[in-house]
Amino acid sequence: MSELFGTLSDGTPVHRWTLERAGLRVRILSYGGIVQSAEVPDRDGNRVDVVLGFADLDGYVTHPEPYFGALVGRYANRIAGGRFPLEGQTYALACNNWPNSLHGGERGFDKRVWDVTPVGDAGHGIRLTRVSPHGEEGYPGRVEISVTYALEEPAGAGGPVALRIGYEAVTDAPTVLNPTNHSYFNLSGSGHAGGHELRLDASRVTPVDAGLIPVPGGPDDVADTRFDFRRPRKVGSGYDHNFVLDKGVTDTAEEVAELYDPASGRVLTVATTEPGVQLYTADQLGEPFAPGDGIALETQHFPDSPNRPDFPSTVLRPGEVFRSQTVYGFSAR
Repeated sequence: MSELFGTLSDGTPVHRWTLERAGLRVRILSYGGIVQSAEVPDRDGNRVDVVLGFADLDGYVTHPEPYFGALVGRYANRIAGGRFPLEGQTYALACNNWPNSLHGGERGFDKRVWDVTPVGDAGHGIRLTRVSPHGEEGYPGRVEISVTYALEEPAGAGGPVALRIGYEAVTDAPTVLNPTNHSYFNLSGSGHAGGHELRLDASRVTPVDAGLIPVPGGPDDVADTRFDFRRPRKVGSGYDHNFVLDKGVTDTAEEVAELYDPASGRVLTVATTEPGVQLYTADQLGEPFAPGDGIALETQHFPDSPNRPDFPSTVLRPGEVFRSQTVYGFSAR
């Protein structure tokens, strides 16, 4: 189920893996763990790709900053000033989103080639693995991480077929870890996604400064604000914010969001173990896409948590096992 997708400038081959089940076809790259495409039927059975991406490797190499479909880390989202304290030491990171560090730095998980092996039933799952050495992008500790992408059958008649993303990691020294997937969804397959309707089970949001770092004093209540998606409504534009999920951190993935495209009938549900979702309406996208062409729902711990002891911890220590699950369910109505 794999094929050569391209070759990097240093000669490293990049492969593409195709997973297919119950009408859902997903293609994933060994480069960056990128979800290149997810083909989903509409209410009439017409299947289109609902994630933004490129047809060839060069597209991802030459347009890295939007993180199209990528596995990002070690730390998804921003760390203020590219610095954080941990057990009496201060660690300095690459400030690739000046003056802050974003999505793991200059060459995070999204720009690495991962080892890939099939898991489970043929054509239904793969596991990506790599070792992030001590000091990579300034982060302490040697981290062994695996990420599993698996397609799951609908739980019942008419239920969604799902892409489950599972993360597992260990470290040999105290560190911080907060990986996520950075797919942009457009359930119509093209055009502006702002007309999609979103429900998000979050009563609070972390207000941010001009650099999109959470400000002291939050999170804030979403009631009577443009951040209130507790009942479904059109997404619109102007969002790059972390929503605090009402459920908090959980051992198993719980549904927290639904995105619906009235035109096609396609539905995306999001379940996760994580305490937050970053809603990003892609207002800064450029060629070959246009602003607002996709919507990212990044399951995560909160931005700048290593500098905010009042936020859920992202610290991983030797002897512990980091585990996280996110499930994207696809259906139509």
